[in-house]
Amino acid sequence: VQLQASGGGLVQAGDSLRLSCVASTRTFTNYAVGWFRQAPGEERKWVATISWNGGTTRYADSVKGRFAISRDNAKNTMYLQMNSPKPEDTAVYYCAAGPRIILSSLQYPGSYDYWGQGTLVTVSS
Repeated sequence: VQLQASGGGLVQAGDSLRLSCVASTRTFTNYAVGWFRQAPGEERKWVATISWNGGTTRYADSVKGRFAISRDNAKNTMYLQMNSPKPEDTAVYYCAAGPRIILSSLQYPGSYDYWGQGTLVTVSS
């Protein structure tokens, strides 16, 4: 499975931005998918995850209420809608997919088997 993330860029605090990630697989519905981010000098941190059918979503406390994860299985695409971003949201954002992710482990990078190349989001104040 190959994942291609896009949509990053420079955005002002309080605006909005939508990231996309396209998966090259015929079995996209076999995977839960998620977003992580990594700021300079920091470890990669979990942002959000959505189940294979979109029925379950989970968010890190730092983005809850501001970001929304979604997916369109017909297009093999997942999204991260970033509303009211803050300067501390500045990071490289990575999409990830995994076939066997359980709720207790979805925040760990090791739970995901496939990763996109990352897209840089810079939020200016």
